[in-house]
Amino acid sequence: MSHSFVNPDLTLFSYEILGLVGNTGAGAHDLLRMAQRGRMLAWAGESQYYTEPKRLAELGYLSTRREPGKTRERTVYRLTEKGQQALREFARTPVTLTPLKSDPLLRLLICDLVGEEITRESLGTLRAEIDEIRQALEDSEKSARGLPHREKYLLIALEFLRGLLDLHVKLVDRVERELAHDDDEGSAAAHRS
Repeated sequence: MSHSFVNPDLTLFSYEILGLVGNTGAGAHDLLRMAQRGRMLAWAGESQYYTEPKRLAELGYLSTRREPGKTRERTVYRLTEKGQQALREFARTPVTLTPLKSDPLLRLLICDLVGEEITRESLGTLRAEIDEIRQALEDSEKSARGLPHREKYLLIALEFLRGLLDLHVKLVDRVERELAHDDDEGSAAAHRS
């Protein structure tokens, strides 16, 4: 099920941009920085954080204002009434699970083709990234506490993201435990390639 039926002009990414702009407004670079800080939520390409707000402004969901920046003027986006209405309509729709793009699950999909040892070793490298993301979530929690109008909601989302990290740790633990010794078939497949 897709949310595209709500408004054919808007995608989940469009709603993310509208939500990130929020009541205080934001420039495109701010939007990219917010998404990158969350890391696990930065699922669009960098350039889209610049092109999508511009598109939403052309459609009337955001307004623009020029403000001085560090080196040159920058465009700051603000929600229009049309943008707020789009968010209200979207908020009333049923929530769906979005398709999951997962590098770890892809590694398991190809395990029989490349071998268990390679898969176990590559998935083990995920631990360092999990530690980095945990630190980023700690930083995000500190930032959330400085946003009283959003703090409660951001903290709920951060708890969910920590749970996703815990699931990844369990996955790595299981892979390391169950793929402790490359089986003959996996080794043969790896040598054939």
